Amino acid sequence: MPQEHIEEYLEAIYDIAGKEGTAKTTEIAERLKNAPASVTEVFQRLQKKGFVRYESHKGVSLTTKGYKNALKMKRKHRLLEVFLDKMLHLPKENIHEQACKMEHTLTDETETALCKTLKGPTQCPHGSPIPPCNFDVKNCQECITEQTKSLEKRQKEILALTSLKHGETAQIAFVRGGGGVMQRLCDLGLTNGTEISLLRAAPLHGPVEICVRGCKLVIGRGIAEKIFVQKT
Repeated sequence: MPQEHIEEYLEAIYDIAGKEGTAKTTEIAERLKNAPASVTEVFQRLQKKGFVRYESHKGVSLTTKGYKNALKMKRKHRLLEVFLDKMLHLPKENIHEQACKMEHTLTDETETALCKTLKGPTQCPHGSPIPPCNFDVKNCQECITEQTKSLEKRQKEILALTSLKHGETAQIAFVRGGGGVMQRLCDLGLTNGTEISLLRAAPLHGPVEICVRGCKLVIGRGIAEKIFVQKT
């Protein structure tokens, strides 16, 4: 069962039943425009996965696992609505549908960055509260502060390959350059996350000798200065 379908059902159940209530099969069928028989089959699958509790002729309710997943999707949806409204200035009558299409592809990392960019909004443009994130913090503002500190610390740890001392080892964090540079380095096996050691740097801005996956490589100083690493 596609993850997107699971998320759609969990959201629908949450909207109708909340945390502890029960939603009827006909209610979910009407909301998602599916046949009741198909909805029942999905309920049974979701129950096997631990997302819901389902009883024939009574309805469906969310388990703790299902509730957390539904809440997470609501958070993504409402953050996207704020983004579409405040940043892109789309008409309010259109943002719900757009957010529905985007929420299933929004990664957790992007969600965190989006919340930070929007300065931790507490409600969507329609006035509904935005659920808190999963971090162990009191509120979104505290989360943003912690994320900022973490990012600043990481940025301080990143330096150019040519700044390493002889014999030091680090991982490639990112590369600055156009498509040609990126392709050339990729062909050499120099991609993000690759462990790299500086063996020797020739004087007077000469070439740089490095070790990658046990192999020695010599690259020009200009290329080496475009490679940024993080010490391991």
